[in-house]
Amino acid sequence: MDRRVRRAPDAEWVLMYRLGLSRQRIADLVRAEPTTVGYHLVIARRQDPGLEPAHHAAAATAAVPSPADVARMDEVIAWITAEGRFPRERSEDKGERSMARWLSDRRRQAADRTLDPAYRNGLAHAPGWERNLRAVTDEARWQDRLAQLMDFRAEGNDWPRHHHYASEREHTLGVWIHTQRYKHRRGDLDPEKVKLLNTTIPGWQTGRTRGRPSRR
Repeated sequence: MDRRVRRAPDAEWVLMYRLGLSRQRIADLVRAEPTTVGYHLVIARRQDPGLEPAHHAAAATAAVPSPADVARMDEVIAWITAEGRFPRERSEDKGERSMARWLSDRRRQAADRTLDPAYRNGLAHAPGWERNLRAVTDEARWQDRLAQLMDFRAEGNDWPRHHHYASEREHTLGVWIHTQRYKHRRGDLDPEKVKLLNTTIPGWQTGRTRGRPSRR
């Protein structure tokens, strides 16, 4: 695991993203948590509006399947059809683990909107293959909400409220941070996300102290 303190956004990670690598692929290569890489990329996209289009363009070019790639897809689909289930990444069988990782890469491309039509059309013969796509999308939304809350606080605002809010922006962020606090109290919030919240927006667990009604 990469334990170096990196100033966000890390230039190396941003370059890898610009060249078309996904957040997960970057995390795998640099041995960092995907959540941490995602945070750096959120900051980078805010600083450079052209980064996201460049990433998609590069990823789309790299994602064009070769005849060998299409053959691999056919092999995975045939396996799914024969077994009646999707391959598992923790399977004891090395071949099944390899197919699971291949399918996971296609899901990430679908989430990034860079999946080649040849893959999408072929994988349509394996209904439900995108079942983990929602998790990928939710993670990206989490990173965006964190960046939005950082901006909100940097503007001099108190912690956003989910009740008695002054704007829809405050309401959206208030609901989000309230949910993070609730999950943390229940022990359901990912430790890496807790660490990231502690680092980027200290005091998030306590929230606003000004203007609270007194307890009776």
